[in-house]
Amino acid sequence: MPSDKRQSGFKKIQSFETDYAPCTITQYVSERSGMQVVVADRQGPKVNGYFTLATEILDDSGAPHTLEHLIFLGSKSYPYKGLLDKLSSRAYSGTNAWTATDHTAYTLETAGWEGFSQILPLYLEHVLLPTLTDEGVVTEVWHIDGEGNDAGVVYSEMQSVENNGPEIMDLKARRLLYNKNIGFRYETGGMPGALRVLTADRIREFHKEIPWMESEQPQALTETIVTTAEFPDDDESIGEILVGFFGPNCVDLIATSALNVVLTYLCGSSVSVLENIMVEKEELASSVSHWWDSRPNSVIWLQPTGVESDKLESVEKRLFEILKDVASKPLDMEYMSECIKREKRQVKFHAETSESFFSTNIITDYLFGMRDGSTLKDLESLHEYDVLEKWTDKEWRDFISKWFLDAHHISILGKPSTELAEKMKKTEEERVAKRKAELGKDGLEKLAKKLKDAQEKNDQPIPPEVLDQFDVPGTESIHFIESDTARYGKAKAVGNGTGAAQGVIDAAPAGKLPLFIQFEDVPTNFVHITLHLGTSQVPVELKPLMPIFSDNFFNTHIMRDGKLVNFEQVVMELERDSVGYGLGSARQLGDPEGIAIQFQIEPEKYAAAVEWIRTMMFDSVFDPQRLKAAVSKALADIPEAKRNGQGMAAEIDAAIHLDHSSVTVAKRILVRAVYLKRLKKLLKSDPEKVVSWFNKIRSSIFTFENLRVLVAARLSTLPDPITTWDKLVTALSREKDMIPVPALSALLNDEGRNPGSVGATIVPMASLDGSFSVSTAAGLSSFADPRLAAVMVAISYLEQVEGPLWVAVRGAGYAYGTHFSRSVDAGVLCYRVYRSPDAAKALTASREAIRKIADGEVPIDKHLLEGSVSQIVVTFADEQSTMPSAAQQNYVQSVVRGLPKDWSKEILRRVRAVTREEIKAAMTEVILPCFAPGKSNVTITCAKIMTENMETSIKAMGYKVQTRELSDFHDDYGLEAPEGDDEEDENDEDEDDEDDEDDSEEDDEEESDEE
Repeated sequence: MPSDKRQSGFKKIQSFETDYAPCTITQYVSERSGMQVVVADRQGPKVNGYFTLATEILDDSGAPHTLEHLIFLGSKSYPYKGLLDKLSSRAYSGTNAWTATDHTAYTLETAGWEGFSQILPLYLEHVLLPTLTDEGVVTEVWHIDGEGNDAGVVYSEMQSVENNGPEIMDLKARRLLYNKNIGFRYETGGMPGALRVLTADRIREFHKEIPWMESEQPQALTETIVTTAEFPDDDESIGEILVGFFGPNCVDLIATSALNVVLTYLCGSSVSVLENIMVEKEELASSVSHWWDSRPNSVIWLQPTGVESDKLESVEKRLFEILKDVASKPLDMEYMSECIKREKRQVKFHAETSESFFSTNIITDYLFGMRDGSTLKDLESLHEYDVLEKWTDKEWRDFISKWFLDAHHISILGKPSTELAEKMKKTEEERVAKRKAELGKDGLEKLAKKLKDAQEKNDQPIPPEVLDQFDVPGTESIHFIESDTARYGKAKAVGNGTGAAQGVIDAAPAGKLPLFIQFEDVPTNFVHITLHLGTSQVPVELKPLMPIFSDNFFNTHIMRDGKLVNFEQVVMELERDSVGYGLGSARQLGDPEGIAIQFQIEPEKYAAAVEWIRTMMFDSVFDPQRLKAAVSKALADIPEAKRNGQGMAAEIDAAIHLDHSSVTVAKRILVRAVYLKRLKKLLKSDPEKVVSWFNKIRSSIFTFENLRVLVAARLSTLPDPITTWDKLVTALSREKDMIPVPALSALLNDEGRNPGSVGATIVPMASLDGSFSVSTAAGLSSFADPRLAAVMVAISYLEQVEGPLWVAVRGAGYAYGTHFSRSVDAGVLCYRVYRSPDAAKALTASREAIRKIADGEVPIDKHLLEGSVSQIVVTFADEQSTMPSAAQQNYVQSVVRGLPKDWSKEILRRVRAVTREEIKAAMTEVILPCFAPGKSNVTITCAKIMTENMETSIKAMGYKVQTRELSDFHDDYGLEAPEGDDEEDENDEDEDDEDDEDDSEEDDEEESDEE
C-alpha cells in the first residue's frame, strides 16, 4: 500500500477493513522516533487507548511494576500527585495500567473523543517524563509504619498473592522453563522480600534504560520435570496440577490458530477428550483449564483443578496417557471440523462484542510481529480457518505429537500444607518482631515521621489555576449505542416501544400465547437471547441445589423421539448450533436471585436455539450418574474457593444480612461444603429421591408466569421473531399473571433491614497474608428515593482516583483498594476493603476522611466534584459499551427496575444539580453509618498472624468483636447426614468413588494499577 505522509511526522503504513467485524485498522509510524500508532475504528461510546512499552527485567525486584504505579504521581511539567487522574475524571476518562513480563500497558478509557484528546498529551508526558520521587516510593511501593509493620500499595498487592497456590505454582514453573537471562523467569510484580530492598534509584535507572530489546529466547527443555510445590492452607484435601509445554511462535498464524482448535478439541467443553474422561467419567478433576501465553516460544498450559492431594501424581500420569492415546489413533474428524467452525464463530463474536479483542492482538503484534506491518495484516481476515479445514487426520495428530508429546514438559503438583502455613506464620512473626526490637521506640518514631513527611509532600495541593487550564469537555462527542426497543405479549404491560422496531413486531404474526418478550433492535451480526427466570417458587430446602441444577442444565442426557440421547451428543450439537450458551446468575440483569439462560447464535440458528431451550427445559433427564459427576466437581472446587479471603468475607456478610430463603445465601460455598457431601451419599443410597428434587426445581422455574425473554438482534434478520417461540410456549403452563422480579431490599433479613447488632466478625484464614473487609449499613431501597442523586455523587466523589478515600487509604499504603457497593437500591450500603496489610487501619482512615468532609472540616473540592459528575456519565457509557450490553441495559432499566426510558437523562440532570450541602447530608445520613458501631456490621478475613491486633484495633473503633471460623458459617438447609455417618471420614468418599468407577459415565501474570 502506498505510504501517505502526514504533516505530523507520522507516515501511514497501511489501512484495511476486517471482513468479519465492522472495524477499520490503520497503522502509522513516527518518522522521527519510530513510535507506532495503530487505530482500530469501531462503533461505540468509548475510546480506549493502550500506550504500550516493551519492558523486561532479569530479577524479582518489581521495578517495572513499581514504575507503572509511580508514573501516575506527577510529570516534569505537572509535578503534582493526582493531577492526571483529577483531570481524567473531569474529562469522562479513566486511567489504568498493567505490567506483564514482556510489556507495560498504560490505558486511557474515555467516553467520547473530546475528553480523550485533551488527556492524551498530558498522559504521555507522565509516561515519558515522570517525577519518580523518593516520597512517592515510600507510600506507593513499600514502607514500615510507626508500629513496625510492612505497608505500601504495591507491597499490599504482592503480599496478597505471594503465598497463594496458583502464584507459587506459576513461579516454580517459570523457574524451570527459563534460564536466568530470560525475563519470563521472574516475578515482574516484585516479590515482597525484594520490594523491601528496592530503591528509588533502581526504579529511576529502569525507566531511563528501557530500550527496545531483542531478548534471549529459551532453549528447548532437555528433560521432563515433575515436581511438587507446596502452598499454605488448613485444608489439605485438594490440590491442582499445572503442566507447561513450549509451543509455536505467537505470530505464526496457522500454528497458533491450530493450537486454539486443538485446545478446544482436547479440553474446550464437557465432550472434549480430557474434560470428558478426567472430569465427567473418571472424576479425577473438577476441570481441565487451558490457555497459552503469546511469545516467540509460546507456552501452552494445561491445568487440572480440584484434584485430590494424594492422587496428584497418578492424575498427572493419566493426563499424558490420554494425550498419547489421542495421538495414537484416528481423531474424531467430524468433531474437529466442528471445533474449527466454532472457533471461527467465536472469533467473529468476540471481535464484535469485546472491547479488548483488537487491542490484545495489536499489542502482541507490536511486541513480537514484523516491523513492516505484514503480521498485523493477518487481522484482516480469518482465512487461516479455511486452511485448517483442509488439514488431514495425520496433520492434526502430528501437530499434537509435536507440541504435547515429542517435546519435554514441566509438571507442577500443587499441594496444600498445614505445616507450611504454621511455619510461614511463625517465620513472619519472628521477622517482624526482630525488626521491631532492632528499631526500638526511637526507630519506629523516625519511620512514622518519614511516612508522615512523605504523605504531606505527596499530597501538596494542586494550584487551582493549573486545573482550570483544562475545560470540562462537552458530551457531544460521546456516541451512545442506540437500541430500539419493541415489546410483545406480557411485556407490553411495561409499555410499547416508541421506534420503528415496535411497528415490525406489531406487524409480525402473533404467537399461541402472549409470552413476555422484549426485542432490542441493534446493528449486530448475531442474535443474543436471554431468558430471565426467578427462583422464588423453588422450595427453600432445595435452593442449595441451584448450582448443581445450573451446571447440569446443558450437560445432561435428553429424550428425543422416545430415545435417550447421551449428554456428549447433546453438547456436540449445542456447540454446532451456537456461538455460546450457558445458564448462570441473573445478577447482570439486576436480579441476583434469578437465573439467566443465554444463547449467542447466528441469525439462521434462531429457531434451533429456541428448540434447544425447550428441549433442555423439558426433555432433559436427571440422571443420577450425571448428577454425581456434577456434585463431585463442585466438591473438588470448594477448598480452592475457601482460600479466597475476599470471597469468604462476602459470603459471611451475605449470611448475616440476607434472608435464609435467598438463593444468594443458599448457594454459598460454606453451604455447599456440608450439603453436597451429604447429597453425594444420598445419590448413592436413594437416587430417586434426589432426582425428584431436581424435577421439583424444574417445575418450579419453567412456567409461563416466571419467564421473561430478551432478544437483541438486527430484527430484519429474523423472519419469524414471535411465532418461532411457539415450540416453547406449547410446553409451558397456561397463561397466568407474571411473578414480579423481587426487589433487592426484599431479600434482607431482620439484621439486614437494621444492621448493627452483630458488630465485627473476624475470621482468620491460613491461606491469607493480608486482610479483606466488608462493612454493611442500611442504605437506599428504591430508585425513587429523593436522596439517590446526592448519594451517587457523594460516593463518586469519595471514590475518585486521587480523591479522599484514595489519598487516605491507598495513598497511605493501608490497602490496595476500597469501594462501595454498586447496587444503589439494595436496602444496604456495603464498603469493601481489599488486599490490605491492616483492614482496621484502612477502615479508620476511611471513616475519618469522610467525617471531615461531612462535618465541613475539609471543603468539597470544585475540581473533584466536576470529576465525580463526569465519572457518573462514564458509568452510563460503560453500561452501553457494546451492542449486547446496550440492549441488556434497556431491559434492566425498564423491566427489572421499572424506570422510564428517559430515566438516564433525568438522573444525570439531577446529578448535575446536586449541591454541596446535599452531598454532605448524604455522607452523614447514608455513608458514615457504614463506619458506625451499632449502625453497621463488619466482616473481616485476615491472616492468622493478624488476629490479635485486628481484634484490638476493631474494638478500639467501638465495635463488639467475635472471632469465628469459616466452619461456623456452614449450613445444611435441613439435609441431615445419614445415620451413624462420620462426615470427617474422607475415606468413605474415596470408597464411594471406587465402587462407582465401573458404571460411571469456562497469560502472563498481569499486575493492574488502579482498579
